Amino acid sequence: MVDHRIADFTARYLVDEESGRAGLLLFPAALKEKLVPRRAGLAGLPYIDAIPDAGNPPAFVVDSLVQLKVVGDPYTPGFGQGHTMRNADTLRFDSQRTEQNAVVTTLKSARGYRVEHRLAWREGDEAAEVATTFFNDSAAPVVLEMLSSFSLGGVTPFHAADAPGRLRVHRFRSVWSAEGRLETQDIEDLHLERSWSGAGAFSERFGQIGTMPVRRWFPFAAVEDTAAGVVWGAQLAWSGSWQMEIFRQHDDVCLSGGLADREFGHWLKSVAPGESLAAPPAVIACVHGSLDDLCDRLAAMQNRAADSHPPVEHDLPIVFNEWCTTWGDPQHDKVLAIADRLEGTGVRYLVIDAGWYKTGDSDWGRGHGDWNPSRKLFPQGLEATAQAIRDRGLIPGLWYEMETVGSQSEAFHRLAAHLLSRDGLPVTVRDRRFWNLNDPVAVEYLTGRVIDLLERCGFGYLKVDYNETAGIGFDDPDSLGEGLRKQVNASHRFFETIRARLPHLVIENCASGGHRLEPAMLARTAMSSFSDAHELPEIPIIAANLHSLLLPRQSQIWAVLHRSDSPQRLAYSLAATFLGRMCLSGEVAELNDEQWRLVLDAQRLYVQAAPVIKHGKSRRFGTWGKSWRYPSGWQAVVRAGGEKALVVLHAFENAPKSARLPLPAGDWKIAASLAAEEARLAGGELQWRPRDFSACVLLLTQ
Repeated sequence: MVDHRIADFTARYLVDEESGRAGLLLFPAALKEKLVPRRAGLAGLPYIDAIPDAGNPPAFVVDSLVQLKVVGDPYTPGFGQGHTMRNADTLRFDSQRTEQNAVVTTLKSARGYRVEHRLAWREGDEAAEVATTFFNDSAAPVVLEMLSSFSLGGVTPFHAADAPGRLRVHRFRSVWSAEGRLETQDIEDLHLERSWSGAGAFSERFGQIGTMPVRRWFPFAAVEDTAAGVVWGAQLAWSGSWQMEIFRQHDDVCLSGGLADREFGHWLKSVAPGESLAAPPAVIACVHGSLDDLCDRLAAMQNRAADSHPPVEHDLPIVFNEWCTTWGDPQHDKVLAIADRLEGTGVRYLVIDAGWYKTGDSDWGRGHGDWNPSRKLFPQGLEATAQAIRDRGLIPGLWYEMETVGSQSEAFHRLAAHLLSRDGLPVTVRDRRFWNLNDPVAVEYLTGRVIDLLERCGFGYLKVDYNETAGIGFDDPDSLGEGLRKQVNASHRFFETIRARLPHLVIENCASGGHRLEPAMLARTAMSSFSDAHELPEIPIIAANLHSLLLPRQSQIWAVLHRSDSPQRLAYSLAATFLGRMCLSGEVAELNDEQWRLVLDAQRLYVQAAPVIKHGKSRRFGTWGKSWRYPSGWQAVVRAGGEKALVVLHAFENAPKSARLPLPAGDWKIAASLAAEEARLAGGELQWRPRDFSACVLLLTQ
């Protein structure tokens, strides 16, 4: 047993002397004295003692910190086939070394392969990164059908047995335009009470298949001991098929995740002698506190990558995207009318969205792929439009869906040999096919049609959309799932190529809104579209959900403005953008003077609030009902950082006559506000008298 301190929690490595299995347990360092000695076995329980020769079945078993399945090995016992491939490995502890802020554990198999498990952190981190790499040191190929990124055991170490009635699981669901619904279930409701004798292996395996990693669930899971007040959790960084598992066979709950395995994700991988394979990275943590506290820690691990993007991003500039203005029909004159309206305001980016390549009868959703700018829409060329935007003090941006081709493009047919296939045929869905990004011809094509065009025209912003999932995988000698894994890695490489060629370029990640909101894509892009809920009443709910899963500094929130909007409706839309990155759209060139003054007021307040949006921590209050489409009640998000706090309030249908929420400790004063006539501070709390579908924003200082 070896302990390593990480921030305020301890990573304890356990080795079972008989089996050689090595496991990993996390616990808050301050609660070390509250760890409870575990029962050794089940002898003494009447239903065990009643069985002749039952002996003393184990109550606690060290769970391997790497979950691996090799073709040819026995499958998981305990009726596990079909719902888990865990605990089928032959790995045994070999060695461990400590580096600066890292612990590297090597596990080996007698058959000549090994796995390196690296737990690493940096000063100031409150979570740790896990990197797991398989090495084939044998003389023959090894075929993998499962490789985890991380595996945590020992939940919970604060109970001597199986902790009835105190463990629960937290996950976040996601569907199109309704991202981030928290789901919390007792371990008993998941039917994961321990096997009474240890003979049954039970698992809740969940995840997502395809190239939209946040299409059903976010790659996140947490387990909470409600009696001890401790939460363990993990988040995967992977843009393809992935899985998480909550596993139970003995007293403890185990949590693991990584690539979707053979059963779940159609994945097999042959690793040749001398080769290696790295699993997707993950971040893990435990906290003596709440789920919010855990989410703060995991999301904060994304800050380092966010800081690597162009310096123009550091003060969180405001975006204008003309999608909800022209709806796929951008034209030079329309774009310039918007630019004229925005000149001299707080907006820094003006993005030309889909449709700039349309020809003849083509439309934005099927005509993409050839990437020839429309001379009809832009008679002087895109270069001239981009320069005109710059002449008005704005940075021009351009939309691409570069990884797919539409059915009305020449590439869809003429270059089919360079597109992804399944069963020997191009994968086709919703009038789209997908470039094979491991094909040099496809990469060269996109380099010329995307990177070269952006550079030639002087664009400073790129919006990358992705409007379908490519499904279970693609033709590959190993498996469909391995074809998908290779495609995801190739997609990541192309993003990195763009950043290397155009280091000034700000890249936005969009996949029908929020379908790629996971750390691997967040790291490669400066910000992400939070959702396709462009102007729906549930925008504030979705935007607030995402504070648990990504940094608000990277979460771009739409406010679509109409000339028919009342001041109350404008304030409702604008207030939601303070929950992330302000992105304006709509009929701004047609707003009257009173409406435009409100928009400018919101922009000025946003600039003041940007530091706390960037660096604060959020807490959420209110009751908004089960239905997001028809929200009822109210919501408040308080984001505090240093001597500032930002309060964003929204009321929905059937709003209460008054709402109160506590504020962080301090002597707070209102420094600036938007539509806050009915809000005031009193006795350490905020009091608000809302109307249905109203909103306000307050910036507080001490």
